[in-house]
Amino acid sequence: MRKLKLKLGIHSYEIVVGWNLLQQLARLLDEAGLRHEIVIITNPVIERLYGDALNQNLIHEGFKLSTLLVPDGEAQKTLAAAEQLYQKLADLRVERSTPILAVGGGVIGDLAGFVAATYMRGLPLVQIPTTLLAQVDSSVGGKVAVDSATIKNKIGAFYQPKLVATDIATLQTLPAVEFSNGLAEVIKYAVIIDKFFFTYLEENMEKLRARDESCLEEVIFRSVKIKAGIVEKDEKDTGLRNILNFGHTIGHAVESASDFKIRHGEAVALGMLAAGKMSLKLGLFNEEELNRMKVLIQMAELPARMPDLSFAQVLQALTHDKKIHNGRIRFVLPKSIGEAFISDEVSLSLVEEVLSNWNE
Repeated sequence: MRKLKLKLGIHSYEIVVGWNLLQQLARLLDEAGLRHEIVIITNPVIERLYGDALNQNLIHEGFKLSTLLVPDGEAQKTLAAAEQLYQKLADLRVERSTPILAVGGGVIGDLAGFVAATYMRGLPLVQIPTTLLAQVDSSVGGKVAVDSATIKNKIGAFYQPKLVATDIATLQTLPAVEFSNGLAEVIKYAVIIDKFFFTYLEENMEKLRARDESCLEEVIFRSVKIKAGIVEKDEKDTGLRNILNFGHTIGHAVESASDFKIRHGEAVALGMLAAGKMSLKLGLFNEEELNRMKVLIQMAELPARMPDLSFAQVLQALTHDKKIHNGRIRFVLPKSIGEAFISDEVSLSLVEEVLSNWNE
């Protein structure tokens, strides 16, 4: 078990990474000072896989719990779904001190976190991520949100949890395609800030995809440590934290244009390659390192070819990007592996050139 304190003054919290933490959750909640009446928000798949383990540990240690189920899938991350949860919380007569445990992947973490942030002006939140994507990215940093129509994550808040408990054992039941989905965010951290981590991933991707215990723990902890260090310097995403959007500008547009049929990690992988190609054309990145990125992305079984999407829809989605500042689209571009910067000097004509010639 490895622990990391994300330091944000009165909003500081502990991130715990280890194996079989669901069987130790009661102790972790006690250590975080959370009361013994809690509400779990999860989906039926996670409930079937881990509900018994959670219930046995928490009930045995004197916790009183209620479980609210949300159907699986990104389509549930809406204001309508949040409203249904508000009503259920009202029916349970929860108090402002009642913790919400978000047990699941990014959809559950975002939706349950949004509900916790907004119901009764804020309930204590515990993130218990069960996918690699959520463990290395969305559970850390306090961003919670819902989608609206084809607009992703634009209705949300910054709301820090009281605890993040990352049980690596839950990844053993994660489908391979979802595991690869999470590897996109891992690769992102290495490209933007840590060239030695990138080399580690090149050397250990086979072990990582085989879900080797020590390799998984190392990769998840290093990813979380990178993100926590950035969040500590820029909690509200006004400057440095923007660098975590590497691959996400084009990525979110691809997701939206596909009506979210393309997974987040797959879209981010394409977005990272797009950013690399744009940086190459601007003379800021070299072809050898772009190829290393492409090879590592393919080793992670993520796409390197752009899917058959409407180019006009991708460009339209770009104009709705929440990272637009003063009318300019901001991109995170790599200078080299391990170093990236934020630019609003990328022209739409360059974006068009890169995307339109992608698969040629």
